[in-house]
Parts: sequence; structure tokens; C-alpha cells
Amino acid sequence: MLRLGISIGMLSGIILGLCLKWIEWLTGKQVYTLLLNVDFIPIIGPIQWPEWVEFVFHLLIAVAIGIVFVYIVGKLNNMSIRKIVLCSFLLTLPTIPLYFPLTLLALKPTPAVDDAVAIFYWTAGHLIFAAALVFGYIILKRRL
Repeated sequence: MLRLGISIGMLSGIILGLCLKWIEWLTGKQVYTLLLNVDFIPIIGPIQWPEWVEFVFHLLIAVAIGIVFVYIVGKLNNMSIRKIVLCSFLLTLPTIPLYFPLTLLALKPTPAVDDAVAIFYWTAGHLIFAAALVFGYIILKRRL
């Protein structure tokens, strides 16, 4: 179960990161920068981390969500696909409003707190993350 949760979290986190990086590259909206931003966190914030380290920080959160997702789905035996999707969505839902405090706390340039387009991209990326949890679970459950 742990290996499955880690794998699903890594896969979903990589997909989210790549989606937001692509959106930022394409549009200039700094949603990927916001995803990786840790500059406001005491102790680690003042350090100028390379992008890959910031991405690892992001993946740690994604892995934690993946582990919790697999744990919940495993505890509720024989869940229908509808319930698995709902579980994924409910676990991912709190990450969407994180846009606002993360934007307000950021020291480096990120999208404005009221940038509707950036909020849309952030939300879409996280909904893709939720979908990746489900598809990852369906595909990897058989293989791990």
C-alpha cells in the first residue's frame, strides 16, 4: 500500500508540475513558480534552492496526498469508481484555495491574488492532479 501511495503521489505530482510549468512557459502566468515557492517558510525560505530541490519539496506533498488517498481507498474496500473519484477530488480540493495564502505570503513574483486567469490555471492543474490520482490508482494497483 505504501509503495502504491508513493508511486501514485509521485506520478500525480510530476504531472501537476509539468502542466503548470508548461502553462507558465506558454502564458507567462507564474503558476509553476507559485507551486514551487517556499520563500516565505522560516528556515528554508531564505535559501536560494535550485528548481529541482523546490520540485522535490512539491513532490513530498504530492506523495503524502497519494499515501492518504491509497490508505482511504484501501480502508473502504470495494469502492466504486465514482467513490474513488470523489475521494480524489475531496483530497485535492483543499489545494485549490491554497492559491490565495501562497500568493499573499510569496516574496518572489507570483500571480496576483485576484488574477482570475491564473486562478483558473491553478485550479485546472490541481483537477488534473486529482484525475492523475485516480488513473494512477487504476493502472498501478495491478502492477505494484
